[in-house]
Amino acid sequence: MNARAWEIGRALGIPIRVHPSWFLVFFFVTWSLATGYLPEALPGLSDSRYWGMGAVAALLLFVSVLLHELGHSYVAQRYRIPIGQITLFLFGGVAQMRAEPPSPKAEFLIAIAGPVVSFALGAFSLSLAAASEWWPAPSGGQGFAVLGGLLGLVNVQLGLFNLIPGFPLDGGRVLRAGLWAWGHDFHGATSRAAFLGLAFGLLLAGFGAALLGGAIAGVFDPSTASNGGWLMFIGAFLFGAAWSTRKQAALRLALSGTSVRDVMVRALVTVPPQLSLQTVVEEFFVAYGYGGFPVVEEGQVVGLIAVEDVQAIAQGLWSWRTVREVMRPASPDLFIPPDASMMQAMERMVRTGYDRLVVLEAGHPVGLVTRSAVAQFLQLHKS
Repeated sequence: MNARAWEIGRALGIPIRVHPSWFLVFFFVTWSLATGYLPEALPGLSDSRYWGMGAVAALLLFVSVLLHELGHSYVAQRYRIPIGQITLFLFGGVAQMRAEPPSPKAEFLIAIAGPVVSFALGAFSLSLAAASEWWPAPSGGQGFAVLGGLLGLVNVQLGLFNLIPGFPLDGGRVLRAGLWAWGHDFHGATSRAAFLGLAFGLLLAGFGAALLGGAIAGVFDPSTASNGGWLMFIGAFLFGAAWSTRKQAALRLALSGTSVRDVMVRALVTVPPQLSLQTVVEEFFVAYGYGGFPVVEEGQVVGLIAVEDVQAIAQGLWSWRTVREVMRPASPDLFIPPDASMMQAMERMVRTGYDRLVVLEAGHPVGLVTRSAVAQFLQLHKS
C-alpha cells in the first residue's frame, strides 16, 4: 500500500485512487472468468466475447467494492469525519478516515453501512438476473442473467465476509462498537477486536495452507490449490492489518495519557514577518535546523513558515519575497493548549496537514509540538 496510487476521479468530494496492485487482480479476475466460469455458464461463444464479458464483470465487481466503501464514507461524513481518499487495491478497497468515530453508535453505523450497501447491490443484481430469466431479452438475455447472478452472489459474499467479527473487517468494527459501549474504553475495545482479527487471520491462513497442501499431496482436487493460496494470502494480510491495529491502539493509549506539555519543545524560536526568505533560510532554517517556525508580530503569532513553504518559491526570488507573503496564516487549528493530550494534537495534525502546532497558554506561545518530537518521545518510551 506504500506505492503510488493514481487518482481516477471523485465521489462525494472524496478522491478515488487506484493502487498498482489493482491491475494485477483485475487481470486475474478477468482471466479466471474468461477461461473458467463464463465458458461453463455460457458455452459456444468466442474467446474474444468471453474476455470482453470477463473484463466488464471485473470492472463491475470493483465498482461494487467502491460503492461498499462509499457507504462507509457517506455515514462517516454525516458525523463530520473527513475522508482523505478511497483506494482500490489488491484486496478490494479502503476508505481513509482522518479521525476516529465520536461514539459507539457512530462506529456501528459507519461499519455496518458497507455490508448494507453490498447486500442491497446483491439483492438488486440477483433480482435482475431472475427477471432476465423470466422475461428473456431478444438477444444476450442469458449473458445478463449470468453476469447479474455473478455480481449478486459476489456482493452477498462480500457483505458476509466483511461481517466476520475480526478487526479490521467491518464485523470487527461492529464488535468494537459493542465493546466500546459496554466498557467505555475505546482503546481497549480496539485491542480486543484486533486480537480476534489476528485469530481469524491465522485460521484463514491455516485453512488455506491445508487446502494447498492437500492439493499438492493429491488428497484434494488440484483446482483447490489456487483457492488455498489465495486464502493464505488473505489470511496473512488480515493478520498483518490486525497486528498493526493492536500496535496503533497501544500507541494511541500512550499518547492519550501524555499531555502536550510533556512533549513540547520549550526553546521556542520565532521569526518576524518582514524578513526576506533568504535571511530566514540563512539565519533560522540553516542555523537551527528546525523544519518550521512560528511567525510573531507584536507578541502575537500571525502564521507559520515551514521548509516546504520556502521550497515552493524559486531560489532566485528569496531575496525579494518576505515571510509574510509565503507563510501559512494563523488559524485556530494552529494552536493547542499545553494540557491537551498528545492524541488530540496528533489527530489535529493529521486532519489539518500541519506537521507542528504552536502551544498557547494565556494567549502567549510557550512551545512547539512537532511530529518529530512525538516520534522521539515514543522511541525513548518504547517499553
